[in-house]
Amino acid sequence: MALLTTPAAIAALLRETRTIAVIGASPNPSRASHHVFAYLRDAGFTVYPVNPTVAEVLGETSCPSLSALRGASIAIDLVDCFRRSEEMPALVEEAIACGAGAIWMQEGVVHTAAAARASASGLKVVMDRCIMVDHRNLVARA
Repeated sequence: MALLTTPAAIAALLRETRTIAVIGASPNPSRASHHVFAYLRDAGFTVYPVNPTVAEVLGETSCPSLSALRGASIAIDLVDCFRRSEEMPALVEEAIACGAGAIWMQEGVVHTAAAARASASGLKVVMDRCIMVDHRNLVARA
């Protein structure tokens, strides 16, 4: 499995990424997904909130699914997942279908079989890490 674990590989992925779909992005400022969404936007990424239960996150219209982004002809470099581990197989299939280049499972999200499926389909995979912390430590401060 091509799981990215080294600082160099993770930094390279973050440097090449331009567009990020944040699955589970929340308008609630007390949620981690809200802070990460804001950080990524402020860091210069084009971010798309994907959450069927909210209309918008920080002024950005929320899409109900990755399929909706694909239907709107929006290309996604990386899918950042704030969902439970057991939801990862379905999200990986959506990421593959929408042509994403990478899938990032946030800290605490681990699903080895979903990661293997993503990797076998050509996606770069990061698992059980915080994208905001890694960007801050490996790219922004570099």
